[in-house]
Amino acid sequence: MDNYMGYSVLMSVYYKEKPEYLKQSIESIQMQTLPTDNFVLVCDGPLTQELNDVIAEKEQEMQHVLNVIRLKKNGGLGNALNEGIKYCQNELVARMDSDDIAYPNRCEKQVDVFNTRPEVSVCSGIVEEFSTSYEIVDSKRIPPEKQEEIIEFAKKRNPFNHPCVMYKKSAVEAVGSYQDFYLLEDYYLWLRLLMAGYQGYNIQEPLLHMRAGKDMYLRRAGWRYAVAQAKLFKFMKEHKFIGSFQYIKSCIVRGGSAMAPNWLRRFMFERLLRKKV
Repeated sequence: MDNYMGYSVLMSVYYKEKPEYLKQSIESIQMQTLPTDNFVLVCDGPLTQELNDVIAEKEQEMQHVLNVIRLKKNGGLGNALNEGIKYCQNELVARMDSDDIAYPNRCEKQVDVFNTRPEVSVCSGIVEEFSTSYEIVDSKRIPPEKQEEIIEFAKKRNPFNHPCVMYKKSAVEAVGSYQDFYLLEDYYLWLRLLMAGYQGYNIQEPLLHMRAGKDMYLRRAGWRYAVAQAKLFKFMKEHKFIGSFQYIKSCIVRGGSAMAPNWLRRFMFERLLRKKV
């Protein structure tokens, strides 16, 4: 059985990020109880001077641990992560968004899962969403714990919280890594992993403070997002992951959500899809 000690961190940042959020996010990784020896930060296109200043400060602090990869133009999250994963030196890769805050023991808990559950290739956990201060939790997204539940959940909704996922690099690369799929690159990746027989696990404890607010709901709106979701459910149907009834039901429900007014979509997420605190 493998005994994992180290892990890589994979983060992407682009010009619209707030410098103070990026700094806070990186520092939450610096303060991990089990430190990383390989932090890959992908700059998805040119950044602002303020963001570059934060990165320069962290390069000085972290030295060889921080590996900054600069892409010439903004190509989207999936493309940035695909490039960044090439530079991850460890088999275990922890995803981190540039505006979230990890719990201090997040990565230690996840590495422990891989060491005690060798069959697991993807591990995530609970995220606590906040809009003002991370100390004031608005809601929680709680994914299912075990493989059977994860597969059933995946037929309707994303089974892992991408901002705090840790996975085996070899498994992700074996199914083609991240591929272009508008705002659904991670969900598409998890489906391909599950269909290929890889196993997942979700720690039933909070691992991450995630910034929510109205912008998060705005991103999950519009005709383009509705079409992308329908395309994803069609992929599931074609591969017999779901049946015709579930396909039609999901297209109607998710399409309706994407086209609904922002206030209604937010209400649906907070009251139906999240656990209020």
